[in-house]
Amino acid sequence: MATADVERARVEAGIRTLKLSGHVGFDSLPDQLVNKSVQNGFVFNILCIGETGLGKSTLMDSLFNTSFESTPSSHSLPSVKLKAHTYELQESNVRLKLTICDTVGYGDQINKEDSFKAVVDYIDAQFEAYLQEELKIKRSLATYHDSRTHVCLYFICPTGHGEMALFFWMCQSKINSELASNGVHVYQFPTDDDSVAEVNTSMNAHVPFAVVGSTDFVRVGNKMMRSRQYPWGTVQVENESHCDFVKLREMLIRTNMEDMREKTHMRHYELYRKKRLEQMGFSDVDAENKPVSFQQTFEAKRSNHLQELQQKEDEMRQMFVVRVKEKEAELKEAEKELHTKFDKLKKDHAEEKKKLDESRKKLEDEILEFNRRKQQLQQQQQMTSSHHTLTLGKSKKK
Repeated sequence: MATADVERARVEAGIRTLKLSGHVGFDSLPDQLVNKSVQNGFVFNILCIGETGLGKSTLMDSLFNTSFESTPSSHSLPSVKLKAHTYELQESNVRLKLTICDTVGYGDQINKEDSFKAVVDYIDAQFEAYLQEELKIKRSLATYHDSRTHVCLYFICPTGHGEMALFFWMCQSKINSELASNGVHVYQFPTDDDSVAEVNTSMNAHVPFAVVGSTDFVRVGNKMMRSRQYPWGTVQVENESHCDFVKLREMLIRTNMEDMREKTHMRHYELYRKKRLEQMGFSDVDAENKPVSFQQTFEAKRSNHLQELQQKEDEMRQMFVVRVKEKEAELKEAEKELHTKFDKLKKDHAEEKKKLDESRKKLEDEILEFNRRKQQLQQQQQMTSSHHTLTLGKSKKK
């Protein structure tokens, strides 16, 4: 914040400026802060976006003067994948936890429309992870590995087809106009700090940078210089008349690294946090645009949630009662049908039994009649036989 803005804020807040009559000692706070920061170490996360084989890994090696031993990627990946690697670096007594995330397979697909989605998802995922840690009851932000992206370096190949075949620094105005027309906001180096205002203003006019990276050293005169050799000559990486590597390193690491860390937390993360909390139903003001505390919002959401639960419980209870009644009606109907069937079967059985009884009685009567007639027939036969015998006896006597 600029000095004028600080003074204006003090006046608006009604803060009085007083003079001390002697030494107190809080002028050592900057030193305390520096010592504490050095003790805790620093975190910086870089996201490199560009086509495979463009030299992203080589540039990272050149910027931090080391070898991250990255492995080459294939050009045949079906989609874009992001691979993040974290390293512990130390310069003098300052420790830096550096995370470099590479977009593997970026630009290798025929259809490149969805290439950006993996990048956006990765950035949002890091913000979401930090937000979830921040919302915990027992937080560990002091030891939490902050993986939020602090800077995104977009690499454009200086050779290719059409206008890309021109030298990069000749296309600077074209690139800037394309970015502006598409609503792409590029990070501006801060100019509110008098100590870096002049150099940052100059560098803002120089963006985008035409950079060459190399891990090879070539003897130039009496010195070994980091250089890249081409058939047409040698480009010295740290020669500002050859490329903008030194400018990029100065702006990215030596001058504005802390500002990028601060911008990520205070602007980009705050915007993400605001939208996520609004999605969760939290707000700083109520329906009447009056200030409301987080606790009040939580209690209101809790009350609404309980009401919703109670409403759902009542609906489920009513639904259960309706279904029970429907089932009871179905069972009663089924029972009624069973009784009707049983009565019909009983009636049919009685009628069938009656018929059988009548048939049996008729059969018994027929049997009795048959036996009676049989007996009569037998008696008649016996009488006839006896009469015949008597007749024959009389005939013999004569």
